[in-house]
Formats: sequence, structure tokens, C-alpha cells
Amino acid sequence: MKTICLYFEIHQITHLKRYRFFDIGTDHYYYDDYENERSICDIAERSYMPALSVLEDMIRTNGNYFKVAFSLSGVGIEQLEMHAPQVLEKLQKLNETGCVEFLAEPYSHGLSSLVNEETFAADVKKQCEKIEEYFGKRPAVLRNSSLIYSDDIGGQVAAMGFKGMLTEGAKHVLGWKSSHYVYNCNIAPELKLLLRDVELSDDISLRFGNSDWPGYPLFADTYINRIASLPENEQIINIFMELSALGIAQPLSSNILEFMRALPACAKEKGIIFSTPTEICKMTHSVGALDVPDTLSWVDEERDVSCWLGNAMQREAFNKLYSVADRVRIANDPRVNQDWDYLQASNNFRFMTTKPSNVGLDRGIYSDPFDAFTNYMNILGDFINRVNSLYPEEIDNEELNSLLTTIKNQGDEIEMKDKEISRLKTKLEKIQMAEEKLKAEKPTAKKTASKKTSATKKTTAKPEKEA
Repeated sequence: MKTICLYFEIHQITHLKRYRFFDIGTDHYYYDDYENERSICDIAERSYMPALSVLEDMIRTNGNYFKVAFSLSGVGIEQLEMHAPQVLEKLQKLNETGCVEFLAEPYSHGLSSLVNEETFAADVKKQCEKIEEYFGKRPAVLRNSSLIYSDDIGGQVAAMGFKGMLTEGAKHVLGWKSSHYVYNCNIAPELKLLLRDVELSDDISLRFGNSDWPGYPLFADTYINRIASLPENEQIINIFMELSALGIAQPLSSNILEFMRALPACAKEKGIIFSTPTEICKMTHSVGALDVPDTLSWVDEERDVSCWLGNAMQREAFNKLYSVADRVRIANDPRVNQDWDYLQASNNFRFMTTKPSNVGLDRGIYSDPFDAFTNYMNILGDFINRVNSLYPEEIDNEELNSLLTTIKNQGDEIEMKDKEISRLKTKLEKIQMAEEKLKAEKPTAKKTASKKTSATKKTTAKPEKEA
């Protein structure tokens, strides 16, 4: 039976303000608060709220039949908390239906998986804790920023304990294979891979309202018929996109939400079901390993990381940022940690791209890639100075690695001791309960003994009276 896995990404750019060379050392606040509030409120009004309301109606109307998955970046959640809490409330209502799954991803929506395993693991762990705080369940499936994936990254994700991962069904990786199967990581067979169907996903997110597209206008029954006509053994259809596609990339005037609303009824007629990523990972066996030696993503025609690291400026900024990754982790300063999350976000490097793209790129305050690079490097210069003031630059990498190892070992030791303390507390509670039970039984035993003594005395006294 064919199943549709429908997934939406929710992430919001944290806009940086204009920051000049002479601000370094004097101004440690890097953000354009006005633009951040304006943009998130605009997206919430035009996309997130109407789209989530329709998805909620689809669940209420179709019961457990219709299911959907989301992932939220941690920095995106922070923007929603400050400026559009109604979106988080709506997501919590959707969560209560039991038909929604929330996935793991890097908190910062950054590129740490490409360069620093410890930072990547910490980033994912932080986001998982945030998701658990809001929705009461820890994610079991991960999607990396922009579906970035390689064999090595898959190995890292499997080591974190995840059972599945979402990535791109790129033609240069699949070759003759189809994205409509479940695969597994080449170096970690226990990690299952769900591959995005590029064409079916982009038909909704990129082409739906384009009147010059040969498939225009796209109707729900036509769309589902295409899925139903796929070869019988191609059972898994993964449709992944940003939630902002519903309302921003495809305006509400295009009837995109009416199209979405009609999908479940059309799918039910064709015997097609909806499943979450975890359900698919549990019920579907992998057909084989997917070999991905080079990193892929869902961005641009190349489906690689060149949109973030394709030129010398981007690589310089990227390497400079992650040169202090270990120091940031050791310093563990709340304000530095927050800036670290925002500065890692992949859009900071995307603004510096010199590549032509079929998808329009809004650079915000920047006039060109060089302007974006200059502004970011000014901010990064101030940030690195602050990090070094907390954790001196004079300490070399060997000392740093030694200290990191010591901290890790101490953390492991503390964790073991905490478990032992917890075990001993449980044991002590059981002993105390047993003692209380014993004390409660003693008065009963005394009363019984007293009754027996009285009865014995009476029996003994009776013959004396007769005598």
C-alpha cells in the first residue's frame, strides 16, 4: 500500500543589523529587532497560521487517517516565542491530535555537521530538549539543516541514537534508483533514510502558482493520480518542503490551501495512506545502503553545499566562525551561546553566495555578496574577541583538547554517580517502606498477644475457684 509522508520545515532567519568596523569592541548587540519582528509577524499572518489551521482541519476531518510531520529550528522557536506565540500554541493543539510528529534538527539551523562533530551533537541535543519541552516527546528521526547529508553525517546521526533521517532524493546520488523506497546509511545500517521526491515536492512548493508551468493548474486529484500510477512496488512517497511555501512562495490567492485540503479525500479514494517518518522507519525494511560520499542538500540545481561554501569569502567566514567552536563550548557563557546559535545559521553564508540561482534570493540589507561578507566578518571579529576574553587565545589546541577530554570524563563520571545516587535513593525508599510496614504490623501483634495472655489467665483462674 502506498503511503505519503508529508513534512514541513519551520525556520526563521534572525536578521543581523548593519555593523561597521568601528563598532567592534564597543557594540556587542548584532541584531535588527525591527526587521526580525516585522518578518516573523508577516510570515505568521500570511502563511503559518492559515496553513496550520487548514492542516488542523484536515486532521479533525479525517481522524487518524491524515498525518503530518514538522521540524522547528531552535532559533525559529525563539523568534516565535518573542513575536508570534500563537504559532506555537497552534502547533501544540496539532500535537494533541496524535497525528503529528516533530523531528530533530540543529538548534541553530547551521552547518556544524560539516566541520565539528561535538558542536553538531550539542546543537541537535539542545533542539531536542526544546521540542520535548513544548510537545512532550523526544524526536526519534532527524533532518539536518536543508536536508544536508553524507555517509559520515549519517554515521554521526546514528551514533546519537536516531533511527531515521530525512534527506534529498538527488538524481546524481540515486542514479537509476527511485526515491520511493527506504534506504539505510552506508556506514551505519541501523539508520534508515527517507528521500524527498524532488519533483512532487517542488510541484507544490515552487511551481504550483506558475501559470507558465505546463502542469498549471494543478488539481489534487491529478496530483494523487500521479502518485497512484507509480509502479506497484514503489510504496513510499516523501513530500518535503518549507511551511512558508503555503502562503509565501505560493500566495493564498493561488488556492494552495484548497489544494492541500482536498488531498486526503483524493488519496483515500486511491487507497493511499499518510504516515509519519517514525512510522515508516518502524514498518518498512530498507532495500539497501545508499552510498553518499559527497555531501548533498535540497538547495539549488547542484543539490550540494556550494550555495554556502562555494566561494572564498564563504569559506573564510565559515572557517573563522568554527575556529572558536570548542572555546565557545568550554566557556559556556549564556550570552555568547545565544550569539553563537544566531551566527551559525546557514542563511548568513547563503547571503554571500555568488552563484546564479533559479530560486530568488532576498539578501535583506545587503546590496551584494561582498557587502554581506564585510558585515558578517565585522560582527564575527567582535564575537571572537568576546570568546577569547572568556577563554584566553594563548591556550593552544593541545591544552584545549586535554581540557575538553577532562571535562568530558568528569561529565561521564558525574552522570555515573547521579545514576548510582538515584539507585541508592530508590533502595533506601524501599527499606523505609518496609520498616513502616513492619511498625504498622507490631501493634496488631501486641494486641493479639495481649488477648492470648488474658485468655490464659482466665483459664488458669477457673479451677482455683472450683476448689
